[in-house]
Amino acid sequence: MVPVDSTDAVAHVVALAAEVRAAYADRPRRPLAVRARRRPGIAYDDLPNSLVDRAVEPGDADYRSVRSTYLRGGAPGLVLRPRTPAEVADAVAFARRHRHLPLGVRSGGHGISGRSTNDGGLVIDVGAMNEVEVLDEARRLVRIGPGATWKQVAAALDSRGWALGSGDYGGVGVGGLATAGGIGFLSREHGLTIDHLRAVELVLADGRRVRASREEHPDLFWAVRGAGANFGVATAFEFEVSEVGDVGWAQLVLVVPDIEAALQRYAELVAAAPRDTTVFLVTGRPRQGQWVVQLYAMVDSPDPDVVVERLTPFAGLGAVVQQEAVLTRYASVMAQAADVGARRSPRPGEPVSRSAFLPALTAGTAADLADLLRTGQVFFFQLRAMGGAIADVPADETAFAHRSAAFQATAMSADRASLDAAWDDLAKHFEGLYLSFDTDPRPERVGDAFPPAVLARLRRLKRAYDPENLFRDNFNIDPGVTDADDTDDTEGTDLTGATA
Repeated sequence: MVPVDSTDAVAHVVALAAEVRAAYADRPRRPLAVRARRRPGIAYDDLPNSLVDRAVEPGDADYRSVRSTYLRGGAPGLVLRPRTPAEVADAVAFARRHRHLPLGVRSGGHGISGRSTNDGGLVIDVGAMNEVEVLDEARRLVRIGPGATWKQVAAALDSRGWALGSGDYGGVGVGGLATAGGIGFLSREHGLTIDHLRAVELVLADGRRVRASREEHPDLFWAVRGAGANFGVATAFEFEVSEVGDVGWAQLVLVVPDIEAALQRYAELVAAAPRDTTVFLVTGRPRQGQWVVQLYAMVDSPDPDVVVERLTPFAGLGAVVQQEAVLTRYASVMAQAADVGARRSPRPGEPVSRSAFLPALTAGTAADLADLLRTGQVFFFQLRAMGGAIADVPADETAFAHRSAAFQATAMSADRASLDAAWDDLAKHFEGLYLSFDTDPRPERVGDAFPPAVLARLRRLKRAYDPENLFRDNFNIDPGVTDADDTDDTEGTDLTGATA
């Protein structure tokens, strides 16, 4: 309703209405039933034209397939699905106008931590940006979109005899893992995923599109490798990948009567294993006083005799009830994963997850972990072997600073309070946590994820690149927090983008 008091005012309103109709003529008009389900606080009709066609609202038919992640239910008020860096910049600009709302950034949609969906907020889903291209054959330099999954990456690289180590599951998206760390089956031989990163393209909080590398914005390049979610939306990664031929791949299922002894023995075997061998251990609740232990193992060797030699000691952890050991391609291992991203309905239930790095798995650590497992409250427990090439990189090279850890541990439960209490009691054995696998929202977890000096440097950079804290919903590095280590100087850190 527009009040008018003259014929000139009537003419002005008529002209204005015509302009509005023309401006929105090419925009789809959602039915009333869809608009009725819009969430408060979102200016749906002000969405940039570049994003309108693919945006998903709660009343849209596609909403059920994008609201949640693999393990987390969500109910965002709007999911934006940009396809280009320019559209990402439009999405970030829209998010800046809605800073009162939660903001999730999603790549593949695996989302164990739950931070790529929310309730009533915005989600920027870059899943459509999934290209994989070779930039330099001689250097094995490739450019990868954040929405690609690791099995897509592995398949694209395999024909050239190349591979890029990632996590342990091919259905995970590149974007989240490549800004957190990347602890996988090739890490002990070739390093973390972020150790192969040579450049990253980002949209910053203010909408700028930048490229970060050792030569361009080196400070930002340091931060992205371990804390990237706090600094922008990645739109492309450049990786220098490795030559990898056939690998030994094994899956063993064992029954062990004494989980404490099995954990200790596993730790001893990992410590003695050459770096071409990586073995992850998974177990859970006891069954009739015994534990089912699953081992997932990769040996970076095409020689079957070497593979058998490396893995035989691990088979002695218990009674082998099932085994598979083959020579195969890394791409074939990644291809075993289903596409479990945002376009798949989530599994029922809302598991909580806690994470930690273990500097060593001592007898005392094994005893306390065994006590936790005996309670039956943890239905999934994993140990990822580290060491080798991971530790070759200096701790201050990247924002991921936990280079000396022997293992990364993850525990899942159905009850947050009981798991948090039990995990907190184990803190004396831990040094830090891995961002991707922890659902604990308490702010002190940020201090676990980053050592004090690293966190202080990250806060200084946050004040330079995201002073209004737009990207705050994934282990927030609050630019407003100061402490004894957090001074105003940059300690030689370059904030201009020039070579340091």
